[in-house]
Amino acid sequence: MKIYRAITRVPGGLMTVPLFLGMVVNTFFPNLLKIGGFTQALTGVGYPTVLAMYLFTAGANMSVKTAPRMLRRGFGILLSKVAVATAFTLLVAKLFHGSLLGLSSLAVMSAMVNTNGGMFLALTGVMGDEEDAGTYVVQSIETGPFLPMLIFVGAGLAVIPWLTMMSVIAPIAAGAILGNLDEELRTFFVSHEAIIVPFMAFTLGQTIDLRSVVAAGLPGILLGVGVVVLTGAACIATDLALGGTGVAGAAASSTAGNSAVVPQSIAMADRRYAAVAAPATIQVSASVIVTAILTPLVTSWWYKRLNKNRVGSS
Repeated sequence: MKIYRAITRVPGGLMTVPLFLGMVVNTFFPNLLKIGGFTQALTGVGYPTVLAMYLFTAGANMSVKTAPRMLRRGFGILLSKVAVATAFTLLVAKLFHGSLLGLSSLAVMSAMVNTNGGMFLALTGVMGDEEDAGTYVVQSIETGPFLPMLIFVGAGLAVIPWLTMMSVIAPIAAGAILGNLDEELRTFFVSHEAIIVPFMAFTLGQTIDLRSVVAAGLPGILLGVGVVVLTGAACIATDLALGGTGVAGAAASSTAGNSAVVPQSIAMADRRYAAVAAPATIQVSASVIVTAILTPLVTSWWYKRLNKNRVGSS
C-alpha cells in the first residue's frame, strides 16, 4: 500500500491527515486510547511533550548568522497579526456596537491574535526554509490570554508571567545553542525533524472536538475563514517585505488551540464581557478547527505558487 504517497499528495498532508484523524478519535472515540501507559501518551495529554521536542529541533535549525533577520521577520509577523486583530476588533466594537454577524469583539480578538504554534512549526518545517520556524521565538509572545488581556483591559506587560514565556523559549534556546556549537548535532536533529510532525499533529487533533463547529454554527465558521484571510494576507505581505518567502506568514494564519480559554479569562478580568464569554468560547473553538483545516491548505498553495514562480524565472 502506498500510504505515505497518498498522504503527501494531500496539501500539508503530514500535518493535516494525522490532525484530522486525531480530531475524529477525540470526537467519536474519546476513550479509545486512554488506557494508560505509552498508548495514552499519544493522546492530547502528550501534545506538550511532542511540541517541546519540535521546539528543540526548530531551535537546532537556527544559525547565528540568520538570527537578526529571523528575529526581524518574527516581530514583523507578530505585529501584523496583532495589528489586524486589534483593528478588526475595534471595528466590531465601535461601528457595530460589539457584534457583527453574531460575532462579538471578544470572539474576534481571541481568535485572531493567537497563532497555533505547533501547526506553524510543523508547516514551516515541511515547507519553509531554515529561518521560517525560528520566527516563532518572537511569535510565542502571542501564546495564551495575556496579549488579548493587554489589549482589552489595558494592563502592562508585567501581567505576563516570565516563567510562561521561558517554558516556550527554553527548548528553542537549548536546541539553538547545541546546533550552533556542533554542526553535526544540527544536521542530526534537522534531518529527523519531519518524523515528529505527524505525532504532533495527531496529539494536537485529540485536543479538538469536531462537534464544536456544529455548536458554533455559521458565525464560528466565518470567524475561522476571516482569521485565515485577514491575518494571512497581512502576515504574508509583511514576511515578503522583510525578506522572507511568505511561507511563515501563511503558516501564521491560524487560531491557537489555547485561544478558547481567552474569552473566559478576559471576562474574569472585566465583567462587562461576562455575557458574551460563553458563545465567544464556542466560536473561537470552531475557528481553531476551521483554521486547522484551511491554514495548511493556504500555506501549501502559497508554497506551490512560490516554487512555480521560481521554476518560471529560472
